[in-house]
Amino acid sequence: MQTNNPVLSRYEKADASGFAYTEGRTAFARASGEAPSATPAQPATQPSGAPPSGDDLQFQTVTAGGGLRVTLNDVVVKSAIMFGLVVAFAFVGWNLIAAAPGLMLPVFIAAIALGFVNALKKSVSPVLMVIFAVVEGLMLGGISFWYNSYAVINGWDGIVLQAVVATMTTFGVMLTLYLTGVIKVTKRFTQILMVAAVSYIVLALASLVAAMFGVGGGWGFYGVDGIGIIISIAGVAIASFFLALDFEAIKQGVAMGLPERESWRMSFGLLVTLVWIYLEFLRMFAILSGRD
Repeated sequence: MQTNNPVLSRYEKADASGFAYTEGRTAFARASGEAPSATPAQPATQPSGAPPSGDDLQFQTVTAGGGLRVTLNDVVVKSAIMFGLVVAFAFVGWNLIAAAPGLMLPVFIAAIALGFVNALKKSVSPVLMVIFAVVEGLMLGGISFWYNSYAVINGWDGIVLQAVVATMTTFGVMLTLYLTGVIKVTKRFTQILMVAAVSYIVLALASLVAAMFGVGGGWGFYGVDGIGIIISIAGVAIASFFLALDFEAIKQGVAMGLPERESWRMSFGLLVTLVWIYLEFLRMFAILSGRD
């Protein structure tokens, strides 16, 4: 099944027993010094559940081009690197924006620009991914400082920690639901989620315009009693379900034998979704802090 994740949608599923497999197997044989047979090689039939062996095992660890294939461990390591950078520079951003609020706008623009570049770039650039994580951390630190300051004025302290805990809890719950099969990423599931996401983005933009005219005390539709809470919960839910798309894209990418460098793109997609969830929780807690 093809994923519709906006970040990881470039992955296309290949038939492991068809043309792609045959071509890759032939390329590997030539690189290994073997003489390819006149007829296309066919994958050996393995007993159900039996691990590959011999040449098949060696071939299945590399791509047709000779580079290493991505593994789940690769994704975990790259994710740890990017998340570590985000957290570290969030602390820097917190203090930096507090001392020089004027830096928030250029940092925000840089984070958005780098996000689009990394998402749309055909070839993965680890350097750009690292730079994005650094700038994203600075941006999150600044935004967190602003929201926290607003909440403290209203007598609610600790919303940043609460948003972090809520985000990590959501990640754990969604991963469990995905692995246990409670949530299955089907074509219909993806279509419904994409429609919901587009609708939410349109509503968020309309809310931004309304906020400029003082609606909801400057929060737009999010600050309107009753409706604002419903919209906030909907935003958290939609962002959370996007984690399922990320999990499915990572699963497919590993199964397809994509190049190892694609682990950076998979980690990037996961990071973008978690940042989205965190910001939804942070805004919702900040709004709630201003209510009687």
